[in-house]
Amino acid sequence: MRLAMLLQHAVVAYVRNDLGRFVEDLRRQVHPEHVHLGSHLSILPPRRLEGSEDDASRLLRKLCRSFNPFEVSLGEVANFLPTTATVFLRISYGAYRMRELHDLLHQGALGGPEQWPYIPHLTLAKVDDPARAQEIYDIARRHWDSYRGSRQVLVDELTFVRNTDQNGWRDIAPVPLGKITKIRR
Repeated sequence: MRLAMLLQHAVVAYVRNDLGRFVEDLRRQVHPEHVHLGSHLSILPPRRLEGSEDDASRLLRKLCRSFNPFEVSLGEVANFLPTTATVFLRISYGAYRMRELHDLLHQGALGGPEQWPYIPHLTLAKVDDPARAQEIYDIARRHWDSYRGSRQVLVDELTFVRNTDQNGWRDIAPVPLGKITKIRR
């Protein structure tokens, strides 16, 4: 019973390109405690579900069929200080699509209370100490300023995830967006 009370779920879009590798390498340097977390955009932040995991998974698949893939661009390094000691990359283009997708999915079995208002971003590090967050912010800005790769992410697949007792996340199901599975360039 206690484990069921602690279970949280989220919906993310993994960033599995050079930009994602950059974020993971930076995280290894500034916050090695979280190197096990893959680079991702949170569409539905962690929450306790309003229904069963199976119901939420079915609803996610159904809703994602009606939402076409889209692209986002990452902007400057920012933080949520003093509210939380979180350092992140802002979404400079496509944040409105992330918000639309969040709002579409935040219902029924996928609904649940959210601790903070939804702000589309890519987390670089979340720590307990505001001073450490400021140090990470300074390091991340220098690295991001020198990053020469693409700052775009194609969001064409979401992943439904569940937390584990080792402070990690386990993938439950990948879910493509739209009726087509790939966008050709």
